[in-house]
Amino acid sequence: MILSVSRRTDIPAFYSEWFFRRLQEGYVLVRNPMNVHQISRISLDPQVIDCIVFWTKDPGRMLDNLPLLEAYNYYFQVTITGYGKTVEPRLAPKERIISSFKELSDRIGKEKTIWRYDPIIITKELNVEFHLVEFSKLARSLSGHTERCVISFLDLYKKTERNIKPLGQTLMSEEIMLRLAERLAPIARDYGLTLETCSERIDLMTPFGIRHGKCIDPKLISSIIEQDLVVGKDPNQRLECGCVSSVDIGAYNTCSHGCLYCYANFNQQTVENRVRLHNPSSPLLIGEIAPEDRIIERKMKSLVSPQLKLF
Repeated sequence: MILSVSRRTDIPAFYSEWFFRRLQEGYVLVRNPMNVHQISRISLDPQVIDCIVFWTKDPGRMLDNLPLLEAYNYYFQVTITGYGKTVEPRLAPKERIISSFKELSDRIGKEKTIWRYDPIIITKELNVEFHLVEFSKLARSLSGHTERCVISFLDLYKKTERNIKPLGQTLMSEEIMLRLAERLAPIARDYGLTLETCSERIDLMTPFGIRHGKCIDPKLISSIIEQDLVVGKDPNQRLECGCVSSVDIGAYNTCSHGCLYCYANFNQQTVENRVRLHNPSSPLLIGEIAPEDRIIERKMKSLVSPQLKLF
């Protein structure tokens, strides 16, 4: 099993105490976002978890507890953009996040510390030149501490469109994507970075060598655990997503960074209401078990190929 921690919220930044308690107790309960009274009980036994994929905008709170992950294989994806407080109002200072990124890389390896520069928003102020300047600064700073950078362009879901209105009209088009990608590619190469896209339909490989990426990447996981996996594409993700199947233990509307572009939050008030229900001792990320809830033991197994590797 591959454990995703988490696409739905920033567990490393806000709920690391809860997460490490769950590891200690050996299981976690996760509500089905489409059916709130259906709860899955998921084993956190290292024997069935092949790899943990962490998603975060601030890995700093995990650093002191990395020894508690000794029994597990894992890697981190850390989002660092050039946006300021207008776009990411509650994010920690970028200098501190960059410092934490570098320390994380030094401790677990640069191949397991992936930089995400996403989503890319294009407006009159946040234009191509803005992104070239900010991407260059960050690439220079992170060079030598990561091997891979993931980019994506903002998708305008209804809630996202509403939340980013203060930024003005978005100017995203295929022509702008191509123009930006053409100039980002050589910057990445100059700093020793492989540039990949996340869930993008547009082909940037043929003209610029920017390949379609897999954030939950079986190739990377196989190299980390030194064994082959038997796993297919995640059927719960959109067509453009290349990720393989995983189990996510997060919950929507629980990330307190307040980023305007967030896909996982409806609005800030909803987040504040739900965060108040968090109990670090609960097996659920948010709230407690109710009488009408039904808990189902989810069958978990390792995805390691039974076929022995000869070389």
